[in-house]
Amino acid sequence: MASKDEIKNIVKEKYAEIAKKSSAAASCSCCCSGGPATDIYTTFSQDYSKKEGYVKDADLGLGCGMPTDTAAIKPGETVIDLGSGAGNDVFIAQRIVGTTGRVIGIDKTQAMIELAQQNACKLGYDNVEFRLGDIEQMPIDDNTADVVVSNCVINLVPDKLKAFREIYRVLKPAGRFAVSDIVVNGKLPPSIQSAAEMYAGCVAGALTKDAYMTIVVEVGFANIAIAKEKVFALPDAVLSRFLSLSEIDDYRQSDVTILSITVYGEKPSHTC
Repeated sequence: MASKDEIKNIVKEKYAEIAKKSSAAASCSCCCSGGPATDIYTTFSQDYSKKEGYVKDADLGLGCGMPTDTAAIKPGETVIDLGSGAGNDVFIAQRIVGTTGRVIGIDKTQAMIELAQQNACKLGYDNVEFRLGDIEQMPIDDNTADVVVSNCVINLVPDKLKAFREIYRVLKPAGRFAVSDIVVNGKLPPSIQSAAEMYAGCVAGALTKDAYMTIVVEVGFANIAIAKEKVFALPDAVLSRFLSLSEIDDYRQSDVTILSITVYGEKPSHTC
């Protein structure tokens, strides 16, 4: 079992590689089309292309939901996006908050920060910023945000309780969060659980749905709800890297399910 620091380094290296490949292939229409190097990471991606504020260069297909749809973002608000990548959800949120609002993206990977900053520069936004940081210890002051969003990132964090405590800390009283994430019902095969690539691909580090929701409750959020839920099937092309044909058959017949959930919650308006 990898240590927390080893897990963080694995994730950082994998996503730095994705960012660099995206930058190098920016002029290629197929730069994020999947294939052997990327299909694990884009398995759960959603179609953002018709969303207001969508920026193609910022969409690396790495999410598993659309948390901005659930967060009830309003004009003039301050939004923080955790694991902001190339800026996809940040730019969607920017279009909603308008020129009187503010959006801060946080990512632990320097290459992603640089890619997002390049995209923001092209767009000319002056109310968007990207900060290098760890979502278990955010470079954000207390009570900063009206809204926190995150798209398929908290499952990559070794200490998920600490991550949600940080979300609680940076939210203003009565602030709210919406996070899309991967959870698992049942027990994954050991060869998948131990695979670094599957951890970085948002699967091996996923909690059960019950364990995930227990953390959200423990932190102290109110009005918690699962706003969206969708079952995903890992393609055979992915499973065959870690399982034999007979093991794939066994996996398909098991009760294991992988789900994308979008969770909503609110910080109480009066806190001790």
